[in-house]
Amino acid sequence: MRAIRGATQVDADERDLVLAATAELVAEVLARNELLVSDVISVLFTTTPDLTSEFPAVAARKVGFEDVPLLCASEIDVPGAMPRVIRLLAHADTTRPRHLIRHVYLRGAARLRHDIAQ
Repeated sequence: MRAIRGATQVDADERDLVLAATAELVAEVLARNELLVSDVISVLFTTTPDLTSEFPAVAARKVGFEDVPLLCASEIDVPGAMPRVIRLLAHADTTRPRHLIRHVYLRGAARLRHDIAQ
């Protein structure tokens, strides 16, 4: 089992933007790590406190995560933190070595983790 990190940023707190960005993030995590939905054990999504228009898990369900345990939570409200960010921590059943796991940071969120962003 491996844990995979990812994040993306949306331009505004609008339902369609949250759904599209989350679907893109999930698809990239799967593609870059050569995973199927059936390989995913669970996903924890968080959003910054300024995103309240929709749960990111709704997007994951729409792209095939019907039987994957999903949880959404709010990030702590740290002054000066990057706004409008959706993060994920996915646990997947894979034999891929840890050093070959591809963490995915898209859009403005790529600035969050230059050290591990692929």
